[in-house]
Amino acid sequence: MALFEYTQVNTAGQEGHGTVDAASLTEARRKLRAAGIRVVGITERQADAHGQLGAKRCWAPRIRPRELSAATRQLAVVMLAGVPLVPALSALVEQLGDSPLGRVFAQVRDSVNGGAPLAKALEDYPSVFPNVFASMVQAGETTGTLENVLSRLADLYEKRAGLVNKVRAALAYPLFMAIVGSAVVVFVFSFVLPSITKLFLEMKMRLPWPTIMLIRASSFVSHYWWILAIILSGLVISQMYWLKRDSGRRFWDRFKLKCPLLGEVALKVAISRFSRTLGVLLASGVSIVEALELAERVTGNTVIERVVNDAKDAVSRGDSIASSLGRGGVFPPIVICMIAAGEQSGGIEEGLFRIADIFDSDVEAKLSTMTSLLEPVMIIVLGVVVGFIVLAVLLPIFDINKAIV
Repeated sequence: MALFEYTQVNTAGQEGHGTVDAASLTEARRKLRAAGIRVVGITERQADAHGQLGAKRCWAPRIRPRELSAATRQLAVVMLAGVPLVPALSALVEQLGDSPLGRVFAQVRDSVNGGAPLAKALEDYPSVFPNVFASMVQAGETTGTLENVLSRLADLYEKRAGLVNKVRAALAYPLFMAIVGSAVVVFVFSFVLPSITKLFLEMKMRLPWPTIMLIRASSFVSHYWWILAIILSGLVISQMYWLKRDSGRRFWDRFKLKCPLLGEVALKVAISRFSRTLGVLLASGVSIVEALELAERVTGNTVIERVVNDAKDAVSRGDSIASSLGRGGVFPPIVICMIAAGEQSGGIEEGLFRIADIFDSDVEAKLSTMTSLLEPVMIIVLGVVVGFIVLAVLLPIFDINKAIV
């Protein structure tokens, strides 16, 4: 098999590029015609010195979850309308155009058109389509419910992206205030205060202690700012390196769960992602053991991952999901109770979805409360800092006025 590059033109007259696997140029043209692609040029991609084709199919750009969710939704809608898989993928590629995700789906379509299952074609791009995505698609192809599975996947990624956006929106304003406030303070210490304090020093007057502290701090920042930059950069780099180590990541994940206020939010976010993903996997026909193995990877916390991994082993031995998860001591009792009720009634998927919805609402409420409390605290802190600077500058001026009077 050879890899052929082609240039196509869509109905709007826009050009696009893609590749297709074929034994010959004639077969490549036949495959493209069968897929409804209007080809204006096609060439065989040459191998390099090592016999590898340039730009391997496993190449993949960085795709945001919302983009993937929208594309999955469009593909599901087209297939639910009765369009076969390859033409549906061609329509999606034309809709996405020459975007990074469009080029990825063009490669996926070519692989499917060459006889590969959709799940196998998606596995070539693990950075775009996670294991959860490919496994659910494989289950949908096996059970003949691919359209419904794609709809569930779109729902899953929409919910996940929505929760992430809510967290970011809640933290955006406090973070913005912290950055702006810190920048203003650094600017005042570096450029404004040196000229003012220089006047006080030239007068050789006795200065109050707030002014002395301010002068020393301003002098240090203006003369040795590079030391602060090196220290800060070193701390950031060392922390990044430390978090890449298993021991560092485990410590940080435990700290996040035990941190006051934020620990509860982090736990609920992780459990919400786990519950919704597990529910979608089970509803799509994935086996319980495989579903637990895939769902543990989306929690983003090694502590919870270890609990789920132990639960997976227990379930494979015949234990229930609720009792297996309950032994870890991480999942709240209400979660274990709802999972147990779902197992007994045979509707565990609906129970998992309800858990995710409840925890999403709790996270949103907690973040709203924390944000409303954090804003006045930050205003007070900035007010104290600015007030101290103003006081340190005004006290010597008052002394000068008294001396003049």
